[in-house]
Amino acid sequence: AIAWHVKKVLESKKLLKGRDLERVVFNEITKNAILEAIKNPREIHLPLVEAYLARRALDYLVGFNISPILWTKLPGSKSAGRVQSVALRIISERELEIEKFNPQEYWSLQGEFSNKEDQKINSRLTVYNGNKVDKLDIKNEDQATKIYDDIKNSTFTVSNITKKEARRNPYPAFTTSTMQIESSRKLGLSASQTMRTAQRLYEGTDIKGETTGLITYMRTDSVIMSNEAINQVRSFVTENYGENYLPDSPRVYKSKAKNAQEAHECIRPTNIYLTPKDIKQYITLEEFKLYEIIWQRAVSSQMASAVLDQVAIDITNEDKKIVLRANGSTIKFPGMYKVYQEAKDDDKDEEKETILPIMNEGESLNLKEVEKTQHFTSPPPRYSEASLVKKLEELGIGRPSTYASIIKVLQDREYVILDKKRFNPHDRGRIVSIILEKYFNQYVEYDFTADLENQLDEISDGKLNWKEVIRKFWETFKQLCDETVGKLSLIHI
Repeated sequence: AIAWHVKKVLESKKLLKGRDLERVVFNEITKNAILEAIKNPREIHLPLVEAYLARRALDYLVGFNISPILWTKLPGSKSAGRVQSVALRIISERELEIEKFNPQEYWSLQGEFSNKEDQKINSRLTVYNGNKVDKLDIKNEDQATKIYDDIKNSTFTVSNITKKEARRNPYPAFTTSTMQIESSRKLGLSASQTMRTAQRLYEGTDIKGETTGLITYMRTDSVIMSNEAINQVRSFVTENYGENYLPDSPRVYKSKAKNAQEAHECIRPTNIYLTPKDIKQYITLEEFKLYEIIWQRAVSSQMASAVLDQVAIDITNEDKKIVLRANGSTIKFPGMYKVYQEAKDDDKDEEKETILPIMNEGESLNLKEVEKTQHFTSPPPRYSEASLVKKLEELGIGRPSTYASIIKVLQDREYVILDKKRFNPHDRGRIVSIILEKYFNQYVEYDFTADLENQLDEISDGKLNWKEVIRKFWETFKQLCDETVGKLSLIHI
């Protein structure tokens, strides 16, 4: 689209007479990549230009028509947008879920055992009176106390040991959205901070007298890595970790996005041999931290799977009516863990993996302590930047390259507040969301917005006529806008 605009300007100034105009495409700012791009110029691909024109027209039609309606009825409201309004709805709906949530009391019981060598084994109750105990089964303190007494008055032996080997496969190298998610979780950077930092890494820095772009283009929804880069990663892994850290053949990842943008690659270092340690002195701390996770993710994406030995031990009382389970695991072969482990969401209540002592079936254990704990179910958490980006991507709404600006607009408009790294809708934001849902319901529906994205993808594939898509949208949308103005003129907010 930018090349097309430049061409239009040059044509208007009559500067293209007798000249051929071609476009060069490069994915990284390195000498080789730019020379290669100039050697292989291409034409402007019109379907991609048309997809841009359609996207821009849709955004204008929605924003320019809904925003004035909001201004008249809700002074202080700034705007509504095609994707922005859906993101606001996601945040507002979550707040409603939290307000309606009714906490439920439940109890859990844990036992601490020791073996003959006085090694500690932590466990949790899984069976009582011969019945499986689910999370919410023990509803009050009386029930918990009865079970607590029964456990205290029992003797226990190891009844069953289950061992299995589990594999942890590597993740593909970053796309824009996965980079934003991981940067938020691991580094605490906002989506816009991440994009600004990535832009600086892409533009590069002076290393030994030559300006070098450090990463490939950071606006991409593709997980595909070039063969040249894959071969470089495989050589690096062999040289630095050994051949057993390499799978027999290169790993091939497929983009989930139906129409991953043009020929962009995943986000990866332009040179794997420039390790984070090597370039630390040339860049800022923030750039170093982001480069480090980009480098780790790219290298680990072509490494062997991590292998874990997982053990589950059932500890049973004499009449076999009470069972407590101890879980543990050990890393048998680190594989890609040698370089990278994905950060987990704060929202996920995951058990920490522990290492258990070696035990045998039939072995007696000494019950050292029983603990009963009261819990209450928690409402769903408010969205963080990472979980909001993940949700938008799951729903197929917006483009990864636009997520940072959408989130920024919601904050700038004071529709949402970021409090303790979580999005809390402002009263104005909630009212805007309610009005949009009541009067423009179809246009803030997740499926409708995702379907529009699919149509835009089909335009860029040359399968749909962009003007026809806009025409069909406008016919129903214009009618709804006119009707809504009539309805709202009778309402005072």
